[in-house]
Amino acid sequence: MKITIDPDKCCGYGDCELAAPDVFELGEDGIARVLPDAEPDPARAREGAAACPVTAIDVDTVS
Repeated sequence: MKITIDPDKCCGYGDCELAAPDVFELGEDGIARVLPDAEPDPARAREGAAACPVTAIDVDTVS
């Protein structure tokens, strides 16, 4: 699984973190990122991505 966050689109709302706190967090710069040691369930990653109001997160579950 590959999770991509476009830092130019991310506005730091934190909705991804609220929806999937085991996958996403806001960095000190206010930009979302995947937790460093996360081994997320694809469904949880998609939940977090779907919560992003600016569609800055892409989850590719095809390996």
